[in-house]
Amino acid sequence: MGRKIVILNGSPRRSGNTSALVKSFAAGAESVGNTVTEFFLNDMDIHGCKGCFGGHSSQKFPCVQRDDMDKIYPAVKASDVVVLASPLYYWTMSGQIRTAFDRLFALEEGEDNRLRGNGKASALLMAAEGHGFGDAVCYFDHLLEHLQWKNLGHVLAGGNMHAGDVQGKAEIQQAYALGKSIA
Repeated sequence: MGRKIVILNGSPRRSGNTSALVKSFAAGAESVGNTVTEFFLNDMDIHGCKGCFGGHSSQKFPCVQRDDMDKIYPAVKASDVVVLASPLYYWTMSGQIRTAFDRLFALEEGEDNRLRGNGKASALLMAAEGHGFGDAVCYFDHLLEHLQWKNLGHVLAGGNMHAGDVQGKAEIQQAYALGKSIA
């Protein structure tokens, strides 16, 4: 039986280099029987975390805010793997992905923590014009350490100035192989 994979795609472009990595990863994951659900965050209505500590992980809607995170919460709760996909912006992940992931904190609040531990795993897919991924990878590693999730690895595709530049590069095959390795 395959695993349930959620991809949080923080790219602003559906046809960009990050999205190309996502498509390749998803194809690899689905080829071995996994179920993949992608959320293209740029097209979703997601507000920033208010830091109110009003969330309750056991509720159907764990956050006090009502927006498109209500679509993401149940998928993340039910998932085995959460993939973060983002272009590199100022040495870290995009605002789209950071905003959504900050809001997942509501799953840690309350009496029934649904985010930390629970045998989940994660991978990181990133594309960029440059190659300065160090801070983003450090953030990702610390995030997984806090969440007690298994780190499945990452694909970092630098040197991609224009949409489509990543096509034909080794990172596309690396993304496919990473997806296929999840069984």
